[in-house]
Amino acid sequence: MYSMTGYGRAAVERDGRALTIELKSVNHRFLDISFRMPRSFGFMEDAMRRQIGAALSRGHVDVFATYRNMRDDSKLVQVDEALLKAYMAAFDRIGETTGLRDDRTLSVAARLPDVMAVAEAEEDQEALRALVEEALAEALGQMRRMRAQEGEALRADIDERVNRLEKMTEAIEERYPQTVLEYRQKLDARVRELLSGAAVDEQRLLQEVALMADRSAIAEETVRLHSHFQQIRGFLTQAEPAGRKLDFIVQELNREVNTISSKSQDVPITNLVVEAKAEIEKIREQVQNVE
Repeated sequence: MYSMTGYGRAAVERDGRALTIELKSVNHRFLDISFRMPRSFGFMEDAMRRQIGAALSRGHVDVFATYRNMRDDSKLVQVDEALLKAYMAAFDRIGETTGLRDDRTLSVAARLPDVMAVAEAEEDQEALRALVEEALAEALGQMRRMRAQEGEALRADIDERVNRLEKMTEAIEERYPQTVLEYRQKLDARVRELLSGAAVDEQRLLQEVALMADRSAIAEETVRLHSHFQQIRGFLTQAEPAGRKLDFIVQELNREVNTISSKSQDVPITNLVVEAKAEIEKIREQVQNVE
């Protein structure tokens, strides 16, 4: 089992190029990826999405990339020849008009505003692709290990809470027959009180008790609860991502417990239902972070 919360970082340096990739993930219904990286890596975005999608199935993932090119050919000095010619023509006109001595030199021309500009050289896309694939694979490996550690903690917590719910369900099942008996005793006492000692119609009394037992029967709900507990345990140990399945089963747990609550007017069962709802809510919160 994997959590959807994780972090991974990798730094790769080769042939004067250095790339660092950081990954941060939090829970999300689907796999949602956000990139923050230099423009020169834009051509790799689709490939990076596929690589991340092959490793993760759910979660919001932020991808941060920082890059430095330290190679001698990483910069280009560009000369705006049209602008330089315009400057020279302007100097000629000034000389003709003023008669000033022409002291133009190469260094003077190079210092003229906007004549020279430093630009980034075009990147080698194949070299960048190799850097990205290696750094991203290492960062994803770190993130998966962290998500696995947190996932194991989630699995243990959910499993323990399911065990508690199962014990509560067994206590409800054990308590239910006693509620029918107590109802009969209370009904019998009430009827005798109203009849002031007259004979009680035992058949009628049994019919009323049977109706009450039928209306408040919870066997179907408790059987389904036990089935859901077994399903959850199966999901906790399977290799495939189980977050969505667990989320659905938790909804079913709530449904069955709410039905038991609506059927039973017994205080001990109601107290057990309240405790069960609290445990189910805690499981639901944990499941929200399961991949």
